[in-house]
Amino acid sequence: MWLDRLAGHSTTPAASSGPARSHKVNYLVPNSSLRPPRTSSLSVHSNDSTGSLLASKITDDSCVNHSLVNTEEQSSLQVLQQILKHSEHERIFHSLKESHGEIVHDELVDDIDFEGLNLQEIASVSTSMIEQDLNNSETTKKFEKDKASLEELHNAILAYDELLRSVETNLVTFRDDLAQVSIDIETIQTRSTTLSISLDNRKNVEQTLGPIVEEISVPPAIVRKIVDGPIDEAWVKALADIDKRSKSIDSKFKDRRNIKGIINLKPLLESLICKAIERIRDFLVSQIKVLRSPNINAQIIQQQQFIRHKDMYLFLHKRHPQLAEEIGQAYINTMRWYFLNHFTRYEKALAKIKIHLIDKHDILGQDDGTRKSTSVSNSRTPGPTHDAFNLGRRIDLLKTSNQTALSSFLAEDDRSTHYFEYPFRNFNLALMDNASAEYSFLTTFFTPALSYSSITRYFNYVFEPTFSLGQNFTKSLISDTYDCLGLLICVRLNQSYAFELQRRKVPALDGYINGTAMLLWPRFQLVMDAHCESVRALTSSLTVRKQSSSEVAKQSTAPHFMTQRFAQFLQSILLLSAEASDDEPVSNSLGRIRGEIEAFLNKVGMTMDRRKRDRFMFNNYSLILTIVGEANGKLAALQKAHFEEVKRIFGTGINQL
Repeated sequence: MWLDRLAGHSTTPAASSGPARSHKVNYLVPNSSLRPPRTSSLSVHSNDSTGSLLASKITDDSCVNHSLVNTEEQSSLQVLQQILKHSEHERIFHSLKESHGEIVHDELVDDIDFEGLNLQEIASVSTSMIEQDLNNSETTKKFEKDKASLEELHNAILAYDELLRSVETNLVTFRDDLAQVSIDIETIQTRSTTLSISLDNRKNVEQTLGPIVEEISVPPAIVRKIVDGPIDEAWVKALADIDKRSKSIDSKFKDRRNIKGIINLKPLLESLICKAIERIRDFLVSQIKVLRSPNINAQIIQQQQFIRHKDMYLFLHKRHPQLAEEIGQAYINTMRWYFLNHFTRYEKALAKIKIHLIDKHDILGQDDGTRKSTSVSNSRTPGPTHDAFNLGRRIDLLKTSNQTALSSFLAEDDRSTHYFEYPFRNFNLALMDNASAEYSFLTTFFTPALSYSSITRYFNYVFEPTFSLGQNFTKSLISDTYDCLGLLICVRLNQSYAFELQRRKVPALDGYINGTAMLLWPRFQLVMDAHCESVRALTSSLTVRKQSSSEVAKQSTAPHFMTQRFAQFLQSILLLSAEASDDEPVSNSLGRIRGEIEAFLNKVGMTMDRRKRDRFMFNNYSLILTIVGEANGKLAALQKAHFEEVKRIFGTGINQL
């Protein structure tokens, strides 16, 4: 501590009394460094220390703090030494004054440099200074008393100096770091500018080359999907992507662009396409094999496997037409066997249904006593006889909204007796539904790979044996029947199937529908001719002779049983022909039968007198009109108009009598 050092050197002025003169001389000289009052020496010390620190911080941040502390300590020591020296000089001065009085000698005055002052001025100045020295002596004593507080202040100053040195060090470090950060920022800005330029160049290059690279490159994910992935919708999308890229590469080859990337990629892409073709072949063959499994629903396989992956066949047809043709041939061979096998079993099940057999004994001119039922075919179980001339509820088969065919299991278990149009309807309805579904599948799956003519050829090949089976089944049903109503019902069913196929836009079944119609209409005409012949034969068997009075009395004018039979038959035909066209043979056939019936009634009436004959004829035509009165349609209107006219004629004759 600087106070301790001061105490250690307090004897120095006393020991060196020799140079007191020189000190006195220096003391008496009005020096600017000694001019300030000594009472402010402590504050000067404090101000010098603090001021030196602040000045050092302001002027030069890089000054060394150690030198600052040493300077402060030296300044403090000098101030204290000056105070002690002045006190010592004053003591010596007073002692000399008391012992010698005035110590002014001429020679002494001559040797002293008063710097322009006379001795009196110096004396007055010295006196004032001596007084000040006395005051300073008191200050020194007070300073001794405040030594502890000064030491504490000194320690605090040192602590703050240490803190300021730490702050200064941190500020210097921060300044250096900030300078380094500034350099780094400039480096980053330079690099950012370089990267921005590179990025712009890359974007320009990517914008130019991106589409080309995208067209000729194949992502690894697509390659893995084609080679090892499961065949699903994602696989089909990957296949479409491969096809698109292949087309792009082929177009660039045609443009004679010698791009090395394309030249290197094309063999690899061809290998990938070959792998895809191989997997398509295996998949389609496996699905075709599934169709040959027993009790399999082909439509489910078609919709879930074939239709969902139809783009694969198109790809196969483009890349390997021969293999695609072989796959298509394998499919149609399988479906040809599939439909023939299933419809053969179905035909056998329908053949077990009991049928009302109506043969040549169930015709209009046949006497009720001779009508009988016989077995038409050993392939069908005969049922009970039924009225062959009354339509009854048989027309419901045309009006029903149920368009579902009877299953083979239900057909085998059916113990009821039906008319032959029942198995005809179920077989042809099932055939129409299956054929429509297959045609829709063929046009969906093979388009646009195949043309319409090729698809039609496929369809005909698939259903050719099944259509033959259906026509043979129809022949077996109608070959020996004389059920004219059943034949006409089958004709109307066949016509409704034709309209439905037109609505479904399935023209491929037109041949089968027309073939079935060619089987039904001739048989219908044949049966109608049989009815005409039977009535003609019955008319020919009648004998016209003069009746005795007793026979005339027994004659009845009630309608003949043949009239009622004909009226019921006519009503059934008219109900089934409500929407018939004009070019059908039904009208001509009815005209012939009507003529035969009228001839028969006229011959029967010839055995009666005129009054009874007119009444008899009027009653018969009235019965016919009553029975056919509910029939509608153009043909029914023509028939009713004819019978109304005949009835009116005979009614006029009755009134005249």
